[in-house]
Amino acid sequence: MEENGKIPKNVIETEITMGPVHSAAIEPYRVRLFVEDEVVRDAEITIGINHRGIERIMEGLPVEKANSLTEKICGICSNVHIWNSVLVAEKALEIDVPERARYIRIIMAELERLHSHMLYLAHGCEVLGHETFAMRLFYIRETVMELLRMIGGNRVQYGVSIIGGIRPRCDIDQIRIQKIKEGMDTVETKITEFADRFVSDPMIMSRITGVGTLPQEDAIKLGTSGPTLRATGVAKDLRQDMKEYEPFEFDIITQNDGDVKSNLLVRVYEILEATKIIRQAIAQISEGRITNRSWEMYDAPITKSYIEAPRGTLYHSYAIKDGRVRHSIVRTPSITNIGAMQYACVGHHITDAQLAIVQCDPCFTCTDRAIQILAYKRL
Repeated sequence: MEENGKIPKNVIETEITMGPVHSAAIEPYRVRLFVEDEVVRDAEITIGINHRGIERIMEGLPVEKANSLTEKICGICSNVHIWNSVLVAEKALEIDVPERARYIRIIMAELERLHSHMLYLAHGCEVLGHETFAMRLFYIRETVMELLRMIGGNRVQYGVSIIGGIRPRCDIDQIRIQKIKEGMDTVETKITEFADRFVSDPMIMSRITGVGTLPQEDAIKLGTSGPTLRATGVAKDLRQDMKEYEPFEFDIITQNDGDVKSNLLVRVYEILEATKIIRQAIAQISEGRITNRSWEMYDAPITKSYIEAPRGTLYHSYAIKDGRVRHSIVRTPSITNIGAMQYACVGHHITDAQLAIVQCDPCFTCTDRAIQILAYKRL
């Protein structure tokens, strides 16, 4: 008997396990596929293999030290983690951030979005079996990685944001601004060339069109966010609600099919929008201070901050007691996006299951810090 169009696992005799070590997965997770005639009828994704308990480690640390620790949550989106954690303290302590520092934070955030999206596209090409496209994307991404290193002094964890502004070493002079301009020219040209070649390849388009479809209604019910949600046609981007992004004009990119093709195209077009934001930031940035040190530490209740990370809605919160962090919680977008992929791969052939799962750009390093993962009722 079928229930809601799916055959219950208890009547399916064939199970195929993928991971936690798999050639198409760059991070550890386990996928159980329940198949019938090589068609996926149900799926179960297990995470937590890389759990490190960062929130528990943060408990009782001095606020600035705890903020620095959040950067270690993920090597891909380290900047957005420390930025959001710093925003919690700034909201709790009512600290004004100088305009120049806000602009440099935006530049770093969008550079990180560029490198994250290009890493996603490269990984997707690897799963597709197109190594040439994957290597081409990594080559383009190097331009962005060098800009991140130039500003933050590192290619992975940059340590740019601090309470009240940014670190002095991360200020940008005219030489750096010129290099950023040249980098954006390079990225725009080469990503546009890549996209033209990508969508013109009939074999690739046939492989990604209609695969891993997640209906908009299910995407909303399952709490997806970021590009995964926008790929189903929902024009929701938290940057619209952030005061830091008010000076900039950019489009919210959406696609309507909710499949692998839509997810890939959303990231491609968001790369171009990110370069647009960076160009505006370096054109409008004013002279002035980059750090406000005229604030005092005092006790504050639990304060929350939401931000648009490359993968979607990122949440940080904590209270401050005697200058130390209490009750820290971090919630990343991947936790719900990954859960939705259990449904996206149903109905597809085994060979398309991994492609359907990685379309949400899952970050298991970000996700594997939850203390408890609750099982939600299946649709």
